[in-house]
Amino acid sequence: QSKFKVIKALKKATPSYTVSELCRALEVSTSSYYYAPVAPNKSEQALLALIKSIADDSGYTYGRRRVNVELNALNHTIGIYKTAALMKKLNIKAIRPKKKHYYPNSGDEHKYAQNLLKREFNPDSHNTHWVGDITYIRNRQGWSYLACVLDLSTREVVGYALSTSPNAELAIAALNNAIKRQQPVLNQLMFHSDQGCQYSAASFRARLSQLTITQSMSRRGNCWDNAVMERFFRSLKTERLNRLSFINHHSVISEVDNYIQFYNYKRRHSTLNYMTPHQKYNELKNAA
Repeated sequence: QSKFKVIKALKKATPSYTVSELCRALEVSTSSYYYAPVAPNKSEQALLALIKSIADDSGYTYGRRRVNVELNALNHTIGIYKTAALMKKLNIKAIRPKKKHYYPNSGDEHKYAQNLLKREFNPDSHNTHWVGDITYIRNRQGWSYLACVLDLSTREVVGYALSTSPNAELAIAALNNAIKRQQPVLNQLMFHSDQGCQYSAASFRARLSQLTITQSMSRRGNCWDNAVMERFFRSLKTERLNRLSFINHHSVISEVDNYIQFYNYKRRHSTLNYMTPHQKYNELKNAA
């Protein structure tokens, strides 16, 4: 804008120079000089307000595709490129992971359980293939540990537990929570995890055996064998936790509860054709 003001002043002072010559001298596009922004009409203003609301509601985790799906679900017929243009006007950018990680793609089977899942991450029925893992979250008094259980067919977090100790009891608590909430047919259920000490502990294996649940384990040091669970933890931390500082364990619990509610019931999942996990669960349940 300052260059445009200089051009106007020079044009007044030296009328012999054309605007094009002055623009070239100051390395400004002539079309930019003459461009007059068009004020959005009422329809566009309403769309802009709605997009801002969607972005706020998602915690700025939605890119143009998810925002576009949300707009269409609200009966606004609009293309993805128009959505992207409106988001650009609002300077809305989705939160993204900062960098990719390299993970090895090999490893040995565990002596207690083979890799029965074999990366079959899209089963047709719910409550038949669960995956689990534990992650850690820093707070100002130490560490909090989150154990999750996720259903592969719906991508829904079906159970979870938090503790200040990353032990087998935490993994069992998350499993028990999932069973209480979902009431699956236990002898038709497979539970897959990595080879962490919590899942190879005698107490956890005994609990699976007691429940007649089949155990499956990733190969040693191979995150890809449990990629869906790893992806959920990445979303949790990138979209919510990494931007926050937690006073204590209880504040971690509150935020994790909020995110899992958002993830299960509101966050549209690209793998599920942009349905939410709970919408996918209802679809499979009704089809059964």
